[in-house]
Amino acid sequence: MRRRRTLALVLIGVAAVAVCAAVAVLIAPAAADDVIRPRYSAFGYDVTPLTDEQLAPLVAKLDEETYRVTRKAGTEEPFCGDLLNINAEGTYVCVVCGLPLFSSEHKFVSGTGWPSFYTEIDPQQVVTIKDGSGGVRGYEIQCGRCASHLGHRMVDGPPPTGLRYCVNSVSLKFYAADQPLPPESQPVKTETAYFAGGCFWGIEHYFDQGPGVLEAVSGYMQGDVENPSYGQVCMENTHHAETVKVVFDPARISFRRLLQAFFDMHDPTQLNRQGPNLGDQYRSGVWYVSEAQRIEAEQFIAELAASGKHNAPIVTQVEAAKVFWPAEVGHQDFVVKNGGTCDVADPWN
Repeated sequence: MRRRRTLALVLIGVAAVAVCAAVAVLIAPAAADDVIRPRYSAFGYDVTPLTDEQLAPLVAKLDEETYRVTRKAGTEEPFCGDLLNINAEGTYVCVVCGLPLFSSEHKFVSGTGWPSFYTEIDPQQVVTIKDGSGGVRGYEIQCGRCASHLGHRMVDGPPPTGLRYCVNSVSLKFYAADQPLPPESQPVKTETAYFAGGCFWGIEHYFDQGPGVLEAVSGYMQGDVENPSYGQVCMENTHHAETVKVVFDPARISFRRLLQAFFDMHDPTQLNRQGPNLGDQYRSGVWYVSEAQRIEAEQFIAELAASGKHNAPIVTQVEAAKVFWPAEVGHQDFVVKNGGTCDVADPWN
């Protein structure tokens, strides 16, 4: 009987998506308090723009020449920079905020008198300011976190990019490969949490909007089959739950806040279903990765049950996380690609 119900739901999936699309669309971050949403580069660095208050003590440490170049878009004299002839392996970071910007792997001798690189570490860490000239005169480049002036990006570089990032030495600080990077030059120390709350499309979408969330991925957990397919999970009693893996920055958002968002997104009183979706793959669950997460999840559920918000018992399972199996590509970012959120509530606004 369960397989027949599930098969019927699969067959009307397209119609369900259409209904969902009429219910909700992409969200925008709340602007009531004008809070800047955290941003992260592909390499896991916090590139949230620094506020004037955060910048002030950093800028106060700069000498006159470094201030002129980095804060007033100045240019140092050619062939005078301390970093021009450094050939050691290592990383070049922003002299103001410490964000890694360039790697020695991409450095080359341009003969121009300034340190030159044919690519940046990440385009979100080195921002190109376009001026309408098409790059003929060179685009200004800035630090992606503190907006310090670095130099210019030219179109006369070597393969494979054909670009030349022409950088002022005083805008950078060099750390050799055998030197530890300071905390401000390291990627975010992330944590991971796993949530199952019915169809993973909408759950993934809204977790991905969370301030401090680096990544949300749809997948399958807590089942008996290795690397299952969507069809197996739906039809073959594998006991997996559709689950969303959430990688987050605990300095920006707490596990408790994620729990709150999770319970706002779905109905935790529905057993082995969520709305029209039936089957244990749609069960409600928190799969903890540490004892601290287990304690906090159980405490949150107890508080929620005592609050009287729900008229029925909460049936959310709290279990130790098993292997997370990512879902097929077609299920990732499904809402962004197709619209609709499967009646999942927006927990951030």
